[in-house]
Amino acid sequence: MDTLFNSELKVINMGLAGFAETLKERGTPVMHVRWQPPAMGNEDLLRLLDKLK
Repeated sequence: MDTLFNSELKVINMGLAGFAETLKERGTPVMHVRWQPPAMGNEDLLRLLDKLK
């Protein structure tokens, strides 16, 4: 645990870009991944997508 908390923080941010921007402003290395739930979370669309698989 000591090694974890005494090493440089590196972050992968998924979703809200604002979190990544705040970390960048504070000098934290961060990689932002643009992600959103499949079919925007719409259950009907998700069922249709599952049928296409």
